[in-house]
Amino acid sequence: MKVAVVTVGDELLAGRTTNTNAAWLCEQLDDRGVDVERVTTVPDRVGDIARVVNEYRAEYDAVIVTGGLGPTHDDLTMEGVAAALGRSLEEHDDALAWLETNGYTRDDLATGTADLPAGARALHNETGVAPGAVLEDVYVLPGVPSEMKAMFETVASEFTGTPTYREAVVADEPESALLDRIADLRERYDISVGSYPGESVRIELTGTDEATVAEAAAWLREQVESP
Repeated sequence: MKVAVVTVGDELLAGRTTNTNAAWLCEQLDDRGVDVERVTTVPDRVGDIARVVNEYRAEYDAVIVTGGLGPTHDDLTMEGVAAALGRSLEEHDDALAWLETNGYTRDDLATGTADLPAGARALHNETGVAPGAVLEDVYVLPGVPSEMKAMFETVASEFTGTPTYREAVVADEPESALLDRIADLRERYDISVGSYPGESVRIELTGTDEATVAEAAAWLREQVESP
């Protein structure tokens, strides 16, 4: 399963808010064996949201959009997603009924709180107010991290793939000096290899067979100088 993550918010692009939602979602999806192939941040503009969502849903199995939900002037994500799929926004009976069951009345809710794209499945917000939605292969989640995490858990089982296994080997050598051994490693084992320099070099081995990854890590540890 291949997925794109779209985060929405002018504050993300201005650097006023750190994009922790994207990192958390990528980690959760990766743990489920799902390949995240795009992470994109777009401003609070309907046209930008619609264009990116429409492009990505044609390329990937699912698109997760987070941020910009609610009834305020800059909460435009639902409108953008509706535009991408050629739907109208309308008051969602299930979303409204859930909110009323959980202590809200129509008078409590700002106009548009329960408006979702026509035909969407509502995702209820256990820790906030604004509902999310699933429309075909597009999942729309809140931007507040606690709300996003709780809502994602309700649909996490819909994201599946081949589990991957990882091991890290730390080498106390310059990265350039390790190139021949990394090339040898790739020839010997059916794994992916990434190297990340710092005070030492962390070499990360990834594969779909746990035994192969463990064997490759053991071989590499014998070939490099440890810190």
